[in-house]
Amino acid sequence: MSGAPQNLDNHAKFVPMFHGVAFGMIAAYTLWSLYVAVTSFSVGALMSLLLGVGVVIVMLFARLFALGVQDRVIRIEERDRLERILGAEKRDAIQGMSTDLLIGLRFASDGEVADLFNAIISEGIADRAEVKKRVKNWRADNQRI
Repeated sequence: MSGAPQNLDNHAKFVPMFHGVAFGMIAAYTLWSLYVAVTSFSVGALMSLLLGVGVVIVMLFARLFALGVQDRVIRIEERDRLERILGAEKRDAIQGMSTDLLIGLRFASDGEVADLFNAIISEGIADRAEVKKRVKNWRADNQRI
């Protein structure tokens, strides 16, 4: 991330060495292996292609697994924060809130999270992107995976 304050437009994390270089190298290898397997088929070429496809699958799932763990941690943190801010009387509503909405709420400052939480409940908001759009005082999350 640059030194600019985090907001809706720049909060997505892009890791050039992972998203660009590593994935690009693996994709290039897999495409080359596909070309070789099609143009001059052999068992070796097929095995090379299978390796390339397998590495792409491993890379994608490694990313998905890390994001899944991050989502679980965010869910726990946000439930705890909301209960601390909103009080135990809102516990059932907090516990019933989807992980997707809690992920959107994590960017709301403590001062605005109650109003945003109530808007989600009263308006039936179900989209994390909509929650993020409504955040006025962005609470940066610089420890994302």
